[in-house]
Amino acid sequence: MGRKLPRAFYNRPTLDVARDLLGLVLVHNKRGVRTSGVIVEVEAYIGESDPACHAAPGPTRRNEPLYGIPGHAYVYLNYGIHCLVNVVTEAHGSPAAVLIRALDPLDGIEVMRRRRAGAMKRRKARPDPTMLPPHQICRGPGNLTMAMGITLADNRLDLLGDRLYVEDRGIRVGAIKWGSRIGIRVGIERPWRAWVEGHPAVSARRVAVRRSARLSAER
Repeated sequence: MGRKLPRAFYNRPTLDVARDLLGLVLVHNKRGVRTSGVIVEVEAYIGESDPACHAAPGPTRRNEPLYGIPGHAYVYLNYGIHCLVNVVTEAHGSPAAVLIRALDPLDGIEVMRRRRAGAMKRRKARPDPTMLPPHQICRGPGNLTMAMGITLADNRLDLLGDRLYVEDRGIRVGAIKWGSRIGIRVGIERPWRAWVEGHPAVSARRVAVRRSARLSAER
């Protein structure tokens, strides 16, 4: 349906990749079922000098994908509850990635609703996800992986493969804004979260700042 992104797309400065991911489509094929959504919110995590990046303590078994070849998935369990999906960026050996925070669902919307409903039922949570409007199904990084069926089994997948990947369908989005990252306790002063202005799937905290410094100056 679209053009799958080449390795060169990911082998660039992380903030550039983060910006250019907005409007592209994340696709996941699981047991013959395809789900997808337009990326509308992302966060960048860059290098060992970034206290919020998993590479901050240096190389470990867990963060090994961050140091690997760009264009691979880095999926991890957050607080023992939700899996979060990132795309690895920059050159091999330079740990960095972009967290996918929110999607506007495209393919498999009813499947995504059922997956959300099953997970919420097990947790006895409210409201009923089967009643969620489309823009709320993949709002938040934990909700989108739940809806798309992305798990730790997808960690380290090559995004040039056929199971989990990003493609360009020529979708146009609105203005892009930058602001501080959320859901973390350190590194919040760095304006490395980007989103599509006004999109209802974007996290509630949308205070924008001007990102004047380039990546080379921020590292």
